Amino acid sequence: MNRVFVCSCFGVTEEQVKRHADAGACTPRQIASACKAGTDCGGCVRRIQALLGRGSCPRRQLVDQGEQPLTAKVPEAA
Repeated sequence: MNRVFVCSCFGVTEEQVKRHADAGACTPRQIASACKAGTDCGGCVRRIQALLGRGSCPRRQLVDQGEQPLTAKVPEAA
């Protein structure tokens, strides 16, 4: 198996980043939360951004189509 590492600090592969993106991670910060990639030296953040690309996020696609993104409802302060 040919593994292409995106984050050598944590051994995160391109395939792992793509799987997290398919599961809903839309930003490098969300990828970092899922697998720590980009949280040490930061050298892989641009590569992660490139892998995510424009339009790979379902929420972003909704916005591009003029629809409201899915958001959580926050109760008003008392």
